[in-house]
Amino acid sequence: MDIALYTLRAIAEVIITPPSVFVLIVLGVILYGRNKKTVVMQKMIIGEKINSPLELTLSQIVVGIFAGAIGSLIMTYLGVVFENEAAILVLFMLSIILTVFGNRFICFAYSGAILGLISLLLQIIPAGAGFDLSKVQYLKVDIVMLVSLIAILHIVEGIMVMFDGSRGAIPVFTNKGDSIIGGFALKRNWILPIALLLLIKNPDTIAGPSTPMPDWWPLIKSQSINILKDAAVGLTAFFGMLGYNSITFTKSKEKKALTSGVFILLYGVILLGVAQLAKINLIMQLLVIVFTPAAHEFMLRIQSYTEVKGEPKFISNEEGIMVLEVAPKSPAYEMGIRSGDMLIEVNNKRIISEEDIFTALGEITSFIWFKIKRVTGKLEEVNYNQMNKSKRLGIVFVPRHIPKESVMMKFGGDDFNSVLEKVKDKHKDDE
Repeated sequence: MDIALYTLRAIAEVIITPPSVFVLIVLGVILYGRNKKTVVMQKMIIGEKINSPLELTLSQIVVGIFAGAIGSLIMTYLGVVFENEAAILVLFMLSIILTVFGNRFICFAYSGAILGLISLLLQIIPAGAGFDLSKVQYLKVDIVMLVSLIAILHIVEGIMVMFDGSRGAIPVFTNKGDSIIGGFALKRNWILPIALLLLIKNPDTIAGPSTPMPDWWPLIKSQSINILKDAAVGLTAFFGMLGYNSITFTKSKEKKALTSGVFILLYGVILLGVAQLAKINLIMQLLVIVFTPAAHEFMLRIQSYTEVKGEPKFISNEEGIMVLEVAPKSPAYEMGIRSGDMLIEVNNKRIISEEDIFTALGEITSFIWFKIKRVTGKLEEVNYNQMNKSKRLGIVFVPRHIPKESVMMKFGGDDFNSVLEKVKDKHKDDE
């Protein structure tokens, strides 16, 4: 119990005490700015905002705090310990630098592989080989601990993606053959307070809390821990950021987030097991380091393959017009229309194209009636008796043909930021 209390106290202190609390505020402001753009894009496409920037930001912070606490407790109980925090700071810096080559490279699987390779080189290069390595010895890390850290962060990320990854999704469109299909672009970032254990060789050198570990600790064994098994450990805490970025045309946004989260979590669990092989010898350490980014790439490729080969979920056909998204509190939402429903009839008229819906909206006085087909295949009738021409229906549907004058945009495989820019440019053209 003492381990958990020490860990949670370190998390609490980093959240509420200067100067770390100012880091949290700055990161929160940055996320708020990004979320504000997302909300603007949602309103451009849907006609109404689904989430507020404050709601999106607070959820990222709150979910991140809980996830950071869970991840920190897992690392503490397993015994993920480092001899210094400098190498971990380098890990986070490398992940930021790697974003130059693409947003997905912010993942610690890639920066961790680079740091691990540097650490191996420092172990292999013999003393007196003509290189002064004394100034970079802090880059030597225990590979078991490094890869275990990366694995646990992915386990935590997977949980966050499953529960919060679909929030703030943007509707997007692309072509497949002669048909238009709809989908969602998802992007979330979370601020995590992370508490890491540091070995204390001299208790006077660390100001944070420290505690002796119980006899059963650590559950993860490594050479450095075996040497200093009876040493006390201290906790250092700081803020990190994890992100999720994906596109789906074959699943609902909730199911895509759930599926992606499961993939990420499984990757983390497998990596945690593989990391323990690194304690065998240097060759196994190298293999573990190579496996870390290679397995991550494989995971991404599998998800990409399932999207390419999967059946589009949101596509209109001769039967009716597919609903991609529904604005909350809108007339359509109050009628019970949801994403994935098919609009079959409007006011007793068969819906042949999206223009039929626009025509019906222009003719109504107060009553509108739809016949819809649910995702389950069940046919239902829904109505709304307070409609007027000034009200938006609140539906984003998948057209059979791109309207000549439309705020809809076409997506062709770009990243999330490109999607937002295309929406923004299209909106400017229509003004």
